[in-house]
Amino acid sequence: MKKLIALFATTAVASGSAMGAIALSGSASVSYDDNGSAASATTYDADLTITGTAGSTTFTQSMDIDAGTDAATNGDIGVTASTLTTKIGPVTITADMYDEDDAATVSSTGGLKADSGDNRSVTVSLDAPIGDATLGLDDSGDVTVSGTFSGVTVAHTVQDGADKTVGSASIAGMDISLTNDGGDTDWTIGTTIAGTAVTLNSDKGVTATFGVTGNTVVVTHTAERAAAASTTTTKYSTSQRDAFTTVAISRSLTSGATLAATYDTLNDSLTLKASVAF
Repeated sequence: MKKLIALFATTAVASGSAMGAIALSGSASVSYDDNGSAASATTYDADLTITGTAGSTTFTQSMDIDAGTDAATNGDIGVTASTLTTKIGPVTITADMYDEDDAATVSSTGGLKADSGDNRSVTVSLDAPIGDATLGLDDSGDVTVSGTFSGVTVAHTVQDGADKTVGSASIAGMDISLTNDGGDTDWTIGTTIAGTAVTLNSDKGVTATFGVTGNTVVVTHTAERAAAASTTTTKYSTSQRDAFTTVAISRSLTSGATLAATYDTLNDSLTLKASVAF
C-alpha cells in the first residue's frame, strides 16, 4: 500500500509539473448580421490555442473549435496552425507543421485558395555576430537577412525567382512600412492626428480609429478591387469587388465581454457581435 501511495504521489507531481508548462488561450463570439436586403444570419466562432513549453522548446497549436463547415473540407478538422520551435545556442529551428492549403477553400479576402502543394516548412535561423542582423535559411533554400539599423527594420529574402524586401520605420511621428516582392511594391503609412489614428495604404485604402480605450470607433474605406488570378506568392484568385466603407463601434464591458456593431456599405448590412477573449 505504501508503495502504491508513493507511486501515486510521484505520478501526481509529474503530471502537475507537465500541466504547469501548458498555457491555454482563446476567444469566443456570437454575431448577428441582418445582411441588408438578404436573409439575416447568426454565426458563431470559438478559437483555442494550446502552448506547451519544455526548456527552450515550444509547441503551439491553434484550433477553430466550433468547426462549422470547416469540418467537411478540412482534413485536419479545426486545426489552424501547428508550430514547433526550439533554440540551440545561437541557432533557432522552427517547423511549420500545418499545411494551410488543406484548410477551407474560401478565404477571408473574398477569393478562392489555390492548392500550391504542401507548404509545410522548416526554417533554421542564426543570430550571426554581424551587428543586430539575423540570418535565416529554410528548407526551400531561401535565405533571409533581417535586423534593425538606426531605427529602420529591414528583412531581405534571397529566393528562387524574385527577391523580397520588407522594411518599416517610425519617422517624424509616422509609422511607415514598405514591401517589394518581385518588383511589386506595397506601402502603408500610419499617424495620429488630434487623437485620431489614420492609416493609408497603396491600395487606396484609408482607416481612421478614434475614441478612448475600451470604447472606439473605426471607419475603414476599401478601394475597388480588380479581378486577379492566383499566383505562387498570393495563392489566391479574387473576383472584382466594388469599393466599400465599414463603420465599427466597439465597447468593452466590466464583465470582460466586448460588444461591437459594424455597418457595411457593400451590402447595407449591420452586424452585432458579442465576444470574449481569455
